[in-house]
Amino acid sequence: LAGLIVFFVAWVIVKDYLQNSYKFNLIELKKSSQTQTLPLRLQAYERMTIYIERINPSNLLLRLHVAGSTVRELQHMALSDIRAEYQHNMSQQLYVSHESWQMVKALKEKTITLLNSAAQGLSPDAPSMELSKTILTHLATLEDNPYDITLSAIRSEMQHLF
Repeated sequence: LAGLIVFFVAWVIVKDYLQNSYKFNLIELKKSSQTQTLPLRLQAYERMTIYIERINPSNLLLRLHVAGSTVRELQHMALSDIRAEYQHNMSQQLYVSHESWQMVKALKEKTITLLNSAAQGLSPDAPSMELSKTILTHLATLEDNPYDITLSAIRSEMQHLF
């Protein structure tokens, strides 16, 4: 009987020690993983910001403008650029919230729709400047710039990390 009591007391002490040790190791592992992923998350927010700025038509059209190009050529170059940039940044969704990633995705789709609808109203062989003018005029009429709204949401989310 004395042996059972000693065994039981020892078992309770060892069990508590192991549980506390396990909890401590989990806390340390979590701290370590947060320390390692923070730079990756910050980089993801940075890359999302760059992507939003690059697909903003005021920057996109200026960057892709080639003298003598047509509406069709500019539309094709812009759509290719938007899609390539998106493919390049897809992995960043691992480090930003689902909501932020959905906003970036929706902004990409809105930009593609804007480019396509503006090009539909123009002759494919018209000078590319006409497409730029149509798109920038449309953006100027918007009460809320969707690019600024998305950037603001990304910045806000990033600031919650600190």
